[in-house]
Amino acid sequence: MKKRSVSLSKELSYLEKWVPIAVLIGIISGMGALIFHEAIKTLTIIMLGYGAGYFPPTPAGEGSKAVIYPFQPYLIPVITTLGGLLSGILVYGFAPEAEGHGTDAAIDAFHNRQGEIRPRVPIIKLIASALTIGSGGSAGREGPIAQIAAGFGSFLGRILHLNAHDRRIAVSVGIGAGIGSIFKAPFGGALLASEILYLGDFEVEALIPAFIASTIGYTIFASITGWSPIFSGVGDYVCHNPANLLLYAALG
Repeated sequence: MKKRSVSLSKELSYLEKWVPIAVLIGIISGMGALIFHEAIKTLTIIMLGYGAGYFPPTPAGEGSKAVIYPFQPYLIPVITTLGGLLSGILVYGFAPEAEGHGTDAAIDAFHNRQGEIRPRVPIIKLIASALTIGSGGSAGREGPIAQIAAGFGSFLGRILHLNAHDRRIAVSVGIGAGIGSIFKAPFGGALLASEILYLGDFEVEALIPAFIASTIGYTIFASITGWSPIFSGVGDYVCHNPANLLLYAALG
């Protein structure tokens, strides 16, 4: 009976600490995902749209439209090069940690830097990645939002004076909340936060706060951008028969 009471006390202490932290990370990550999403959209319109007359299609769940062929196709390589140049100057001049994909840097901060990410890194990563994607560069949202939201988690851990172990958990929770928000996949983001850090194991302590933060971030993001999954509305590629899940499992 005494052992059970001690276990219950530990669980309550864990929830008392991590529920409010997860809520804060979820709010910040959801807002960060919104800002990043809007920055990409705005820079795409300015750089590719106004610059070359080219408006690339968006995912179906984000209001996909037909490709508008460029009025000035010869300007696309120029604009893409300019975007890459500006992004490179920004990253190497202010936050070299923000170079590359982003997820790898967030994982490195978890394993090798005690959850420490400089406060400027999320901001530089947001601007640089939006410039790269908005100018037509070969990049996606996953890595940047993982590093952006992980940076928010690290910053929160710093101002709350969390120890190194808890900062690392906050970084992990941030990764899940950011990805769960921008891809409108809260459960997927939470699970990713727990499994992406290791080759064959889960960060169990991150699971519950990651579910909370990812769900809150998703709610904030989707309340502004719409609740449809980003890959919805693709014709016949819809599951109507649960038996098909067996085929999907075999394919996976």
